[in-house]
Amino acid sequence: MCSPQDFGMNSGRVRMVTRSRISGLRARPRGGREEAAPLRKGEESAEGEKSHHPVKRQRKAQSLNVAYEASDGEKGEGTKQLKAPSWEPQDWQQHLANIRTMRSGKDAPVDQLGVEHCYDPRAPPEVRRYQVLLSLMLSSQTKDQVTAGAMQRLRARGLTVDSILQTDDSTLGTLIYPVGFWRSKVKYIKQTSAILQQRYGGDIPASVAELLTLPGVGPKMAHLAMAVAWGTVSGIAVDTHVHRISNRLKWTKTVTKSPEETRIALEEWLPRDLWSEINGLLVGFGQQTCLPVRPRCQACLNQALCPAAQGL
Repeated sequence: MCSPQDFGMNSGRVRMVTRSRISGLRARPRGGREEAAPLRKGEESAEGEKSHHPVKRQRKAQSLNVAYEASDGEKGEGTKQLKAPSWEPQDWQQHLANIRTMRSGKDAPVDQLGVEHCYDPRAPPEVRRYQVLLSLMLSSQTKDQVTAGAMQRLRARGLTVDSILQTDDSTLGTLIYPVGFWRSKVKYIKQTSAILQQRYGGDIPASVAELLTLPGVGPKMAHLAMAVAWGTVSGIAVDTHVHRISNRLKWTKTVTKSPEETRIALEEWLPRDLWSEINGLLVGFGQQTCLPVRPRCQACLNQALCPAAQGL
């Protein structure tokens, strides 16, 4: 065991050597003198008696590849954040280019009757946003043509938060029929409208988290409402079409069992500047070509690249 005097004498040098080993660089002695050449074997003992400098052995430099994220306190101009390579699907860019080509005509039902076409553009902003949200609530498990018809009937009576709250359930049900699950939607629309009147002054919330607290509003509706009503891309809106096509093209690393699982999987690799495009692009493609039953693979430009088409 070293004596206190020995520890005090060498503590500064020990710390210096430790820093040298951590940094991977040779420590420069104090006083600006150049470091002596490494000793040959057999000279360490004699040289150690002549000098009080601790003997340093050469270590082979090792290069390490480290991926990390700097903490908030470490972020600055000199901090470079490294990101590990992420998984991406094979041929996805060619898939996307081909789908864009097939969808260039913009003649699918979603292009003419989607949520962007269901609200009154002449209404005040808060009323337009409310109508966007209502059309999304009606669209669940419902074809675009049916949703558009229900919205036309509602707008003919003056579609606002107040008008809906003043409409009895029976009349409201008649107006939105035959949308899917219309009885449940009557209840959800009434409950959501009351919340919007009480908490938001007749407007709709401006965040996904708040939208998801409303009765009858799911993740797809919330992300589309943010995009159409507020002009904010908060995430990928995934419905049954996007869910089905993403799995057929193997755009998810593993098979996903729900649209929400698909959304999370897509957002892990798909560039963010494509998020707003994907919903409308794939919905129309699913309506015209990549059908749920008997997809029209012979007419699809991705036939030779699609994993699902190889098994048909």
